[in-house]
Amino acid sequence: MDTMTDRAIYMNRELSWLKFNERVLEEAESDLTPLCERLSFASIYQSNLDEFFMVRVGSLVDQEHLSPQIRENKTLMTPAEQLHEVLRTVRRLNERKDFIYAKLLGRIEEAGVRLVDFRKIGRQESERLERYFDCEIAPLISPIIVGRRQPFPFLRNKDIYAVVVLERKNGKKKLGIIPCASGVFPRLIEVSASEKTYMLAEELILHFIPKVFAGYTIREKSLIRVTRNADIDADALYEEDIDYREFMAELIKRRRRLAPVRLELSRELDGEIVRTLCKYMDVRREHVFKNNTPLDLSFLYQIADTLRQRGELFYTRRIPQRSAMIDAGRPVLDQIREGDKLLSYPYESMRPFLEMLHEAANDDNVVSIKMTLYRVAKQSKVVESLIEAAENGKDVLVLVELKARFDEENNIEWSRRLEAAGCNVIYGLDGYKVHSKLCLITRMEDGHAHYYTQIGTGNYNEKTARLYTDLSVMTHDQEIGREAAEVFKTLAMGETVSETQHLLVAPHCLQDKVLAMIDSEIARARRGEDAYIGVKINSLTDKAIIDRLVQASCEGVKIDLIVRGICCLIAGVPGITENIRVISIVGRFLEHSRIYIFGKGERAKVYIASADFMTRNTLRRVEVAAPIQDEALRRRVIGMFDLMLSDNVQARVMRPDGSYSRRAPAEGEAVCNTQEMLYEQAYEAAAPKNI
Repeated sequence: MDTMTDRAIYMNRELSWLKFNERVLEEAESDLTPLCERLSFASIYQSNLDEFFMVRVGSLVDQEHLSPQIRENKTLMTPAEQLHEVLRTVRRLNERKDFIYAKLLGRIEEAGVRLVDFRKIGRQESERLERYFDCEIAPLISPIIVGRRQPFPFLRNKDIYAVVVLERKNGKKKLGIIPCASGVFPRLIEVSASEKTYMLAEELILHFIPKVFAGYTIREKSLIRVTRNADIDADALYEEDIDYREFMAELIKRRRRLAPVRLELSRELDGEIVRTLCKYMDVRREHVFKNNTPLDLSFLYQIADTLRQRGELFYTRRIPQRSAMIDAGRPVLDQIREGDKLLSYPYESMRPFLEMLHEAANDDNVVSIKMTLYRVAKQSKVVESLIEAAENGKDVLVLVELKARFDEENNIEWSRRLEAAGCNVIYGLDGYKVHSKLCLITRMEDGHAHYYTQIGTGNYNEKTARLYTDLSVMTHDQEIGREAAEVFKTLAMGETVSETQHLLVAPHCLQDKVLAMIDSEIARARRGEDAYIGVKINSLTDKAIIDRLVQASCEGVKIDLIVRGICCLIAGVPGITENIRVISIVGRFLEHSRIYIFGKGERAKVYIASADFMTRNTLRRVEVAAPIQDEALRRRVIGMFDLMLSDNVQARVMRPDGSYSRRAPAEGEAVCNTQEMLYEQAYEAAAPKNI
């Protein structure tokens, strides 16, 4: 598929991600979202964009420097062409963000909270703030004047600085810089506690900056913020004679000093000053953005907290429920032996899984626990149970992925504690991240070893289990257990599984099996039989899978794709992808579960997985997908999938031009908010039944 017509079915990965972040921004704009939750979505939009620049834009900048002629394999865009479109799109989105932010400020003021600058306060308040600046802030800031003896300072990634153009009486100009994030004084400064009126600390510093640089005339001033490239290839840099954990710790330090990929300004500055800043920081002019909003929106969470007593401004409080499948009064392992169990987060609590780990740690018949850890909580009960098991004499093998981006420091610390407790800890594989969510408990029963296996779509993280939608299956199926044991055996040897019968295990036994199941549906369609594929994932970029899905569409296979984020396949294009439907659900909880369905009715093959359909997942990571074999569980997973397809509140439908439109209930159609309905179902299932 390389004609211009065929390329119309592909979307560039980076531009597709920006469309996803635009959907996040829409939640900040939507009147369907409670006011304080809209503040959260505005902050999420910005933090998402920060990471996008640090990772994806950083990668494109590197590609442009090292391989300027290379073209990505779908839209055939060069790195320079991608960067041009990315920067143009970000400017458009930021204009929309500025407009939405201004509206939100008006709404929170109606709710009783004001965020002000010096144009909006009176003389008495201004004098009080000046005293606060003199006593509480001025002693803590460290001003710098750039000159021969003081070079331009290193600006920390995502920190805010006040920059000022200073002029002496002799007409000579210099740059003054003040860090605005001390970590000592608060970001939100109370202007009037009784009226809930606040000012940002950086605005206070910028206003009183003439007091800091006494003797100079202030010609121009602005707040600035730099975003640095965080895209480091750990495997390319690692040498075998270096301790891997210490190498990763050093790599984290290096990442903090990488080259800037974006410079943000809060005010317009003279072009010559901007060029000077760009020269000092080695930032290209096209990577400079002027914002009409604060440069860091994380303070919006604090604003929301001041309104916490106003319940109507937040989502209705929800608490993960105890799964109706698991009896709280009996050992979880015994119940898994009786039949497979499925947990659905955040609607159901993670507690049964944690109880299973705790039981295993203290069960005299359990001989080993093996587990892969990608991201865990800061205070992890999962890790505590593994440590307890090791201290109780169990054989505990833990693969801690130290390359889990931005969680490296947390994982390094936990790996040290696990080792200190006597766990066998391994740190992933050369060239592959271990992203699977796999736990294997081996228990001696009647003189024989029995496997209890858990496979999930999300991390072993108690915090995100309350915020992300994920699925977790626990099974006593011995064939599944044996294949899980083989996965751990190969990982311990620094290798990957080359063949499986039941599990789909990347990098060698997932993509090919997915393609084979697509081919099976194509064959059915050619015979005139019903053929169907349903997939729920976070992202779709794997070209081999995309092209096979396009072929299936052309052959008449009906395909439903629920893709939260990046989707490089454009659905609904006449004659090519007209049998493919793509929806994206962005709502209260982050849609994170992965579901693969091939076929309809009794013959349907259903899997839950840790893997998206991205080349990095299918070919460059260790991922595991597990078949859902229990009939009741299969019906439940398919029912959840079908419910999501019916969502008419949080779902957006992809159009044939690649844009998305929010789906609304048709006339006479019942409202279907999937996430709220699944929570209602969980509450109903957990409620005591009258006898």
